[in-house]
Amino acid sequence: MRILGIETSCDETAAAVVADGTRILSSVVASQEHLHARYGGVVPEIACRAHVEAVVPIIDQALERAGVRVGDLDAIAVTTRPGLIGALLIGLSAAKALSWLADLPLVAVNHIEAHLYAPALEAPLDYPLVGLVASGGHTAILHATSPIAIEVLGTTTDDAAGEAFDKAAAILGLPYPGGPAIDRAAADGDPGAIAFPRTMLERDSLDFSFSGIKTAVLYHCRGQNARGSEGRPPAAADVPDIAASFQEAVVDVLVAKAVRGALSRQVATLVAGGGVACNSRLRARLADEAARAGLTLRFAPKALCTDNAAMVAGLAEHLMRAGRTAEPDVTAVAHLPFTRVLRKGKTYR
Repeated sequence: MRILGIETSCDETAAAVVADGTRILSSVVASQEHLHARYGGVVPEIACRAHVEAVVPIIDQALERAGVRVGDLDAIAVTTRPGLIGALLIGLSAAKALSWLADLPLVAVNHIEAHLYAPALEAPLDYPLVGLVASGGHTAILHATSPIAIEVLGTTTDDAAGEAFDKAAAILGLPYPGGPAIDRAAADGDPGAIAFPRTMLERDSLDFSFSGIKTAVLYHCRGQNARGSEGRPPAAADVPDIAASFQEAVVDVLVAKAVRGALSRQVATLVAGGGVACNSRLRARLADEAARAGLTLRFAPKALCTDNAAMVAGLAEHLMRAGRTAEPDVTAVAHLPFTRVLRKGKTYR
């Protein structure tokens, strides 16, 4: 089975062709980092304009590199939730058009579930498992008994981890995207130099809150009366210690809750994906703590941690085989009601 995946949930326009759910025939990603860098974050209108310009050429490239034509495909898969609503609709419109023109099934894919599946594109995953998905817009702990049977154990209550990295980087005068910039700066710093808070929320909670540490970085750098990102960044000599201390605080929370989630469900495998999973300190700490807890740790390959369409097409194979194709009137959803559904103890869709 060969599936074309399309991903436009935020600021990457991506298309990929995947065979049998695991074999990547092509994967093409057009990044918009250069467009958003001057603003220190993703500007939705700019992102949407770039998707409109790039989506057809990127699909063409993916098909050409895979050596297939639309008529050779078995299905079209597309991210429909969650993400920037305008961006999602652009990818969905392209997918619907191709599906209709080629008379192919359309598969709607959840972006977060796709990140959880991404390590399977390198080697098969052993289920059941617990996964940490940490990116710019989402931080979640998920329990999966199969690629398409997923329960939310914890999620973002305010700022996601990647968003906190971007905001902290802006305060420190570092470039966008903030995650790689903080990682580089922290390499020369002392992670114990500043006692930034670790927000763990209620006892045994697997939810996340990173707004407090963002504010703590702001106040440390610019005083208790600081607002927004006003004022000058700290002296260059202080940046490595601040970056390392901030990074350590975020990593402490991510690692503690990921391992706690795996132990709470008594699984043997812990998975990590999403853009923040590229962070060198997170990868090292998670490896140490997973080994200490007797867990097998699986990271998505770094190229598949950030947004891509290969994970979308790969997961779509399992949805197709379960008969879960989309109707022509399927639409995009910007936000998922994680907390509301979680409180009822149900899986989400």
